[in-house]
Amino acid sequence: MDSELAALTASGATTLVSLMVTDSWTHARELLRRFLPRSDPDNSTITNLDASRARLLDAQSTSQLHLARDTAEQWDAYLRHLLEARTLSDTDLHALVTGLQHLQSDAVQPGTVRNDISGGVQHGPVIQSGRITGLTIHAHHPDLPQD
Repeated sequence: MDSELAALTASGATTLVSLMVTDSWTHARELLRRFLPRSDPDNSTITNLDASRARLLDAQSTSQLHLARDTAEQWDAYLRHLLEARTLSDTDLHALVTGLQHLQSDAVQPGTVRNDISGGVQHGPVIQSGRITGLTIHAHHPDLPQD
């Protein structure tokens, strides 16, 4: 296997494993399923993927980095096997990795959000956002005099 394909399988495996702990996992799982060989009728590969994900989710704190690295190596070996067995073409591998990377770039990573409001009393909705389109807010102010 040439170095470009080896790098691609490693990248694909790492991306796949990183998606296992995100909200995009269902999409990543289905994307991989589309590229699996038809010689896996009992879906043992999907079962193995789900088991890998469960182990990663269970190990969220202490051993996650070590486990993630081992899991990525496992799926790298699997992708290499598919290439060597010619059940996955170079073109399919490129499409799979590109799709996984697209999902990863769209994945919402959990984080911490803190909002502080200051400067007086607020009598209506307070919204923090990067971009809002098509939003209409109707507020009724019973304490304000009516014209």
